Amino acid sequence: MKPVLPFRCQQFTVHQKNTVMKVGTDGLLLGALASVPNSTNSILEIGSGTGLISLMLAQRSRADQIDAVEIQEDAYELSVTNFENSPWGDRLFCYHASFQEFAVEIDDEYDLIISNPPFFTSGLKSTSNQRNTERFTDTLPFEAICTGAVKLLSDRGTLCLILPYDQFKIFSRNANSQGLHLQKSILIQGQPTGITNRIICSYTLQPESDPIQDNFVVRNEDGTYSNEYKEITKAFHLPSL
Repeated sequence: MKPVLPFRCQQFTVHQKNTVMKVGTDGLLLGALASVPNSTNSILEIGSGTGLISLMLAQRSRADQIDAVEIQEDAYELSVTNFENSPWGDRLFCYHASFQEFAVEIDDEYDLIISNPPFFTSGLKSTSNQRNTERFTDTLPFEAICTGAVKLLSDRGTLCLILPYDQFKIFSRNANSQGLHLQKSILIQGQPTGITNRIICSYTLQPESDPIQDNFVVRNEDGTYSNEYKEITKAFHLPSL
């Protein structure tokens, strides 16, 4: 099996492994589009994988504390390596645990909790337990994300995720039942005439009378990256994009 090439950004490098989900568009979109107010002092990523999203938020924010939790051993070790090799190693820390265990044991509060979670609820699973953990909700159901977020969010904190659009209503029902309220959603299309296939959704403990809704297109009809995608990733992608 060929080694996986690192994903190089302007200010950091993400080393990758065949046993860990590679850097993808979903993670890049979430890391670039998640709202990070200047008042954000503490961030938690659920399921760090390569550590890409935490690294992007370290570059974007002044948060003193950026924690991540990762259940898969190979991904945990990779996140630790990528954190230590980055310019923000003193602000980044990864825990090797399930989010459910972490939420019970940790007393800290976070101003932003962020995740590109596993979202498949059915279908043919592979023979790899690692790949199934990354892709299926068995080990991290939506209910567990909401329960942990309610415990760990600061009073004005935000839970932000990227989900397939067809899973959005399911997640929102879980969130609403536990006292989380939709604050903002970004509907993501692959191309201008394509369907909405992803959504970035943000929830808070404070009810929002009129949640904000935006739209975002990743590529032009000819397959090239849209100007808005180039704009939000220009601080990360190398100039050759």
